[in-house]
Amino acid sequence: MMRKGRLIVIEGLDGSGKETQSRLLYNRLLDMGEKVMRISYPRYEKESSALVKMYLKGDFGKNPDSISPYISSTFFAADRYASFKTEYEDFYKNGGIVIADRYTTSNMMHQGGKIKDISEKQKFLDWLWDLEFNIYKIPIPDKVLFLDIPAAYSLKRIKDRKNKITNESQKDIHESNEEHLKNAYKAAVEMVERYNWIRIDCLKNGESKTVEEINSEILELVMENR
Repeated sequence: MMRKGRLIVIEGLDGSGKETQSRLLYNRLLDMGEKVMRISYPRYEKESSALVKMYLKGDFGKNPDSISPYISSTFFAADRYASFKTEYEDFYKNGGIVIADRYTTSNMMHQGGKIKDISEKQKFLDWLWDLEFNIYKIPIPDKVLFLDIPAAYSLKRIKDRKNKITNESQKDIHESNEEHLKNAYKAAVEMVERYNWIRIDCLKNGESKTVEEINSEILELVMENR
């Protein structure tokens, strides 16, 4: 009988170190002899991300909060569904460990953060859960590790980073909007409590922890209760 694998999500604001930490975790698990693969979302190089790229470039509006979270969420969800069906479904269902840099959790943060009313936000989150996990039937994460850096630190870290879509200095509509990032961070802090995400504090005494310190904490959390 096939043994279902595990899905570990590394989540956080732009510039929090998701890509670095997911790559390092992947390499360390590989060295330990684990059956593991890594996926990063959105998959800008794939056709399924076409609407994601249009959205983030501002083709539907330069202010992300002017675009319905329900509409924009479907762009990212479709890319994740395509990824599951074409990249890792068999691997996951045969017991592999999948490390995801971003996941449905990013929709919860960035799109949920657009909604101020608590009851309306919960309505959206319930809808999103149903869309991705019940309708698309992509895997529910076993662990979500939230790399906690405040929005002010995120803005500093991404200041000189190139746009992953255009490879230019101009930021996408999320990265360039300070208010959006602050709302996404606030939403994420709520999600930590509501959905049992694991918070990884990336600061110590106001200074950034080292990449190695953070990764050792992540590895310990991933390997516990195995």
